[in-house]
Amino acid sequence: MKIKLVVFSLLVFLLGACSTPRNLTYFEDSKEMTDKQLLQMTSDYEPHFKCGDKLVIIVSAIDPVAVASFNMPVTMVTDVLQTQTSSVVDRKALSQNQSYLPYTVDSEGYINFPVLGKLSVKGQTPQELTLYLEKRISESVENPIVNIKLDNFKVSVIGEVTRPGSFNVYNDRVSILDALGLAGDLTIYGRRDNVRLIRDINGKKEIVTLNLTRTNLLESPYFYLQQNDVVYVEPNDKKKKTSGYSQAEQYNLSFVSTFVSAISVITSMVISIIALKNK
Repeated sequence: MKIKLVVFSLLVFLLGACSTPRNLTYFEDSKEMTDKQLLQMTSDYEPHFKCGDKLVIIVSAIDPVAVASFNMPVTMVTDVLQTQTSSVVDRKALSQNQSYLPYTVDSEGYINFPVLGKLSVKGQTPQELTLYLEKRISESVENPIVNIKLDNFKVSVIGEVTRPGSFNVYNDRVSILDALGLAGDLTIYGRRDNVRLIRDINGKKEIVTLNLTRTNLLESPYFYLQQNDVVYVEPNDKKKKTSGYSQAEQYNLSFVSTFVSAISVITSMVISIIALKNK
């Protein structure tokens, strides 16, 4: 009887030591997802311009000469010129390496736009500024077309992810899931229920906690990222405990864990055999 009690206690201990990690699945409550959450996930989102943003604004029309004064000067990548072996520059290669100088939103939220002068753009979306510029320019140019691109949309992902770093985003609508995808997703040691988002709002840092295992994340105002947001994935308790060990020590711990798992299986078999003999 004592032997069975000891074996049973050992089994309970080993099973506890080899427990399955929790909170590894995104949106564990997805079956409870509401229509409102699905709508929020697919809704349109646009960033709002901030001080320090760089905007590339290109104005075009049927008559290019008519809108020339509304465009910033065009710059060219000099490498194209240096790589041409002939005295004649390849026009196609040159056109592909042209870019317009960006407008920088100053500390008061203004840009200095040709002809129109100083314009307040802070807090506006690309759509709002596009409509405003087309209306103003149409006073002197027939059917102008304005295209605006945020040239400094960058997000950083650090912590327990596969490829931490800063990423330039070429789509103004990027969610926290998109950013984590760029970083190669969380490692198995990353806490999915405690992801930190650091955002700069008018010069002040705001830190919020997001739970990737719950579908209410889709309704969060922080689901879609803004330019220069930083996403930090905190390591779980297991990673924190082993962070002070060397690589060799971590290997030894892994070996011990495997050994303990094997002992757990053997113990289960022993209990089964004892139970059969006592019948």
